[in-house]
Amino acid sequence: MDEPAGVGMTSGSAPGRLRSATRVPRPSLTPRRVRRRRATGALWAVVVAVLVLGGLLVGRLGQMQLGQHEELAVEAAGTSTREIVTPALRGRVLAADGTPVVANTSSSVVTVDPQVLLESDDGGRALVASVADALRLPQERLWGRTQLCGTPDAPPVPFCFSGSPYLPLPLVYDVDPVDALALVERPEDFPGIEVQSLPVRAYPAPEGVNAAHLVGYLGRPTQEEVEASDGELDAQAWLGRAGLEAVYDTGLRGIPGRTTVGVDPRGVVTGTLETTDPVQGADLRTHLDVRVQAASERALVEAIRAARRAGSPATSGAAVVLRPDTGAVLAAASFPTYDPDLWTRGVSAGEYARLLDPDRGAPLVNRVVGETYPPASTFKVVTLPAALQTGIDPEGEYACPGAVSIAGQRFTNYESEAYGEIDLRRILEVSCDTTFYRWAYDHWRDLESTGEDADARDRFLAVARGFGLGQRTGVDIPGEEAGTLPSREWKQDYWESTREDVCRRAEEGYPEVEDRERRDFLEQLAQENCVDGARWRPGDAVNFSIGQGDVATTPLQMAVVYAAVANGGRLVTPQIADALVRSDGTVVEDLTEPDQGRISLEDETWQIVREGLEGVITDGTGAAAFAGWPQDYPIAGKTGSAESFGRQATSWFASYGPVEEPAYVVLVVVEEGGIGSETAAPAVRQIWETLREVQP
Repeated sequence: MDEPAGVGMTSGSAPGRLRSATRVPRPSLTPRRVRRRRATGALWAVVVAVLVLGGLLVGRLGQMQLGQHEELAVEAAGTSTREIVTPALRGRVLAADGTPVVANTSSSVVTVDPQVLLESDDGGRALVASVADALRLPQERLWGRTQLCGTPDAPPVPFCFSGSPYLPLPLVYDVDPVDALALVERPEDFPGIEVQSLPVRAYPAPEGVNAAHLVGYLGRPTQEEVEASDGELDAQAWLGRAGLEAVYDTGLRGIPGRTTVGVDPRGVVTGTLETTDPVQGADLRTHLDVRVQAASERALVEAIRAARRAGSPATSGAAVVLRPDTGAVLAAASFPTYDPDLWTRGVSAGEYARLLDPDRGAPLVNRVVGETYPPASTFKVVTLPAALQTGIDPEGEYACPGAVSIAGQRFTNYESEAYGEIDLRRILEVSCDTTFYRWAYDHWRDLESTGEDADARDRFLAVARGFGLGQRTGVDIPGEEAGTLPSREWKQDYWESTREDVCRRAEEGYPEVEDRERRDFLEQLAQENCVDGARWRPGDAVNFSIGQGDVATTPLQMAVVYAAVANGGRLVTPQIADALVRSDGTVVEDLTEPDQGRISLEDETWQIVREGLEGVITDGTGAAAFAGWPQDYPIAGKTGSAESFGRQATSWFASYGPVEEPAYVVLVVVEEGGIGSETAAPAVRQIWETLREVQP
């Protein structure tokens, strides 16, 4: 039989013996498994990076803890605390006898807790609306008070909130007490609403005194002032903005208190950390006499009313009462004036514009120091000594014609009245302009003939400067004007600065001026000045001699001039304030100022001037106004009537007395008020009547 397949004999095997089958291994279908070592480079990179960053973090923490500990502590405190400045109670302004002219009173103010607004779903608008309805006030007006000034959607000042966002927000000032009580009695309807009593300025008006231009007013600080105050101010403070309030603001304001409060991240106050109480400001004692101040204000108003009844515009005026020995200002009145309480109630933009409106008389301007007028014949107490220094005979007599011709121009006395040959005293008594014209013209010709430096040799200019004119007196209220003393140099500078406009007017004329005579005059003047406006001409010199032309002084400057005549030549520094004092009268700071110099004139010159001024009251231009004045209280004075083309005369009267021991200088000026003897002189007499009662 055949052998099975795959079965056979192997060589070398025994015959007849079967061998077992041998299994041949087949190739595997999967690759052989190989063991690999893991890669560790990336892992180590991560570890190193973590270690480096951790090291940097630890290093920075160490730097912050060790090197910047103080700085970071301050920053941390700043983010969690706030400092609130509490203004001190402001000092009062007192008259010389201690009578308050400016005091403090309280005002009821409705406030809202800012936290209540913050936590309300609508920001507190519904609450504010309910308060407005209860007080019968516009809702938007009260809502604006909750908006911090300068933030988006906040209304303009003063209708936004300018105080600290960490204090109760004032919604309404000067609330009716009955309405306020209705709010606080219903806390469930008005959560967070309170009524506070805050101090505000009050004006007691003793004897009816106004004194608005003297005491001034207060206002909120600007952002720049707050930032520059080194923490002394915040937006809620009050600062003096005019008058004595401004000049002595620091002393009156006192030292503010400070409260440090904790604040959470939402800006809500969490507690009080530290408190320093404010220190009340010092009182300001002045030299003002309330009776004299009241009399001066009344006399000025009555003079202006009388002038208007007589047909004069009488647009503005001023009155001054000054001590010639010390410079103390006992009274100073300015017209028109305003109610000082206006600032306490809160002046609106419209009201402020009216205070500055020239068509309404610009009531905010203090005419005592902030307005200048040609002094007219009151200036002759300056130019008569100057004429004596040019060489005129003090004992001689001089012609006083009704008119004189100077360089082809005709110049006249008032109403062209002539007095013949008269001495110097009589020249002052009757206020003879034509004599002064001749003296000034003679001096002008002498200076012109000698060439250069005429200003330096001009005696009229030199004596006027010696009396302190053309510069500020140094009085302690702001806004003082220096006035104008025209000279050759001044005229050259003025012409160069105005030549372009003057020459344009010379060509185009003044078509807007309705009065033909005035229009022709202005056109002729422009044509002359365009060509020759820089030259100091004879007309300039003669006008200077009687205080007209371009000469301009403040009423207070002329009061200082007459004080020098009264005291023998000392130029006193006028002062309204006397001292800063505590409530018990203890002096904190004496505010006395030294004299500003002395005028050196011959004794004979002083005597001539004083005798001439005494004669004005008894026999001269002031005699009618002082008819019947008691001779046991003699005074001296001088009228002035400053004329300008197209306008009525500005009325002046300056005086001092009693003549043997002068105690007061009294001066009144009324712009476009008419003749000095008819308007200003009676007002001065009215003030002297009060002074005789104050000091018999």
